[in-house]
Amino acid sequence: MKTRILWLMGLVIALLVPALPAVAQEETPTDGYITIAGTVRDKQSRRTLEYVNVSVPGTHIGTVTNADGTFSIKVAKPYAHEAIELSHVGYLNTRLPLSGKDEEGRVIYLEPNTNRLEEIIVRGDARQIVMEAMSKIPDNYPATSSLLTGFYRETAQKGRRYITISEAIIDIYKTNYKRVDASRDRVRVLKGRKLLSPKASDTLIVKLLGGPNLSLYVDIVKNPYLLLDPELLPYYAFTLEESTTLDDRPHYVVRFEPRAALPYSLYQGKLYIDKERLAFTRAEFELDLSDREKATAAILRRKPFGLRFRPTGVTYLVTYAEREGVTCLNYIRNEIRFRCDWRRKLFATNYAMISEMVVTDGKLEETERIPYRESFKPSQSLSDKVADFADERFWGAYNIIEPTESLEKAVNRLKKMHDKNQ
Repeated sequence: MKTRILWLMGLVIALLVPALPAVAQEETPTDGYITIAGTVRDKQSRRTLEYVNVSVPGTHIGTVTNADGTFSIKVAKPYAHEAIELSHVGYLNTRLPLSGKDEEGRVIYLEPNTNRLEEIIVRGDARQIVMEAMSKIPDNYPATSSLLTGFYRETAQKGRRYITISEAIIDIYKTNYKRVDASRDRVRVLKGRKLLSPKASDTLIVKLLGGPNLSLYVDIVKNPYLLLDPELLPYYAFTLEESTTLDDRPHYVVRFEPRAALPYSLYQGKLYIDKERLAFTRAEFELDLSDREKATAAILRRKPFGLRFRPTGVTYLVTYAEREGVTCLNYIRNEIRFRCDWRRKLFATNYAMISEMVVTDGKLEETERIPYRESFKPSQSLSDKVADFADERFWGAYNIIEPTESLEKAVNRLKKMHDKNQ
């Protein structure tokens, strides 16, 4: 019996990789490129830095470092003699000139921005800063529709052991940000692959919030109903924390937390707002778990009868980056941790589902919307018919998030399990 873990957004979004159109392989880029791979570390402490933005300035080509601080970026030949830029919150940006050739094993040190930021004089309060940033969304974000390319990965763990690994290249169509509404935005899956644990004991059927449409739902600027709904602001308390820098620009850091009890769970976390442009550039937040029943209702849509489900952590990270003079969606990470057990059983099992999406390319110009028939639909089940995970060149010229060392080991372990069961 195969492991099946289903995620939901709106109706049903399966956690497995979707069925692919017949032309998916033909859509893989074939132009030449060079590959730059390395590890990013803190210059002072030498510790590795996760989720560092790695990009080619002046383009949409980019990726992020993984949880081990490593990255690999494929740069098209026309930009092979340019540079890549690395940026991270609280650090100075660093540019690495390119030689036009592949480079591996680079160790890049980011310098913490220890320069004291100029004092920020607040003529209002934290709530007012958030409201002003909301009013400037039409000015700071794309004024035209856009078609972005992204890499999407989701994994499921039972305890510390991976039981599902799914990956996909996706197209993301977004309407302009003049109207803050994500209802007409769409996602299309180009190609994907997955590995499932063949152990019957790994079978778990639950339906949770998530899936490839994560890039639509968790874009907090475009989808205000998650956090930035004007009607919800009165139910949050906002406070200013010590300011920081991001992309060499000073930022307000605004902490928010619920200050009222509603029939549903709210969130708590931090918003990073560019001081000069008043643009949201980063959000770190988590679902309030103080009321377990409300928190469960926010993420769980279906479970087998008799299964007891308890969320233990639901966190999000959303980042934006400047492209062509406007602020664009860059990276999303969602982690859902929960415990499950069956009635009359003594022990519960810990599970973790982690999904992440990084924008790796795209263009900001009026473009045709992804046809409905090609879009990934909230009610769509994801297919088991995907390409062989063993193909090392499966992604071709597409950029991805490098797998961590633990994930690579999990892939090898699952492959061996599948080989034994064939």
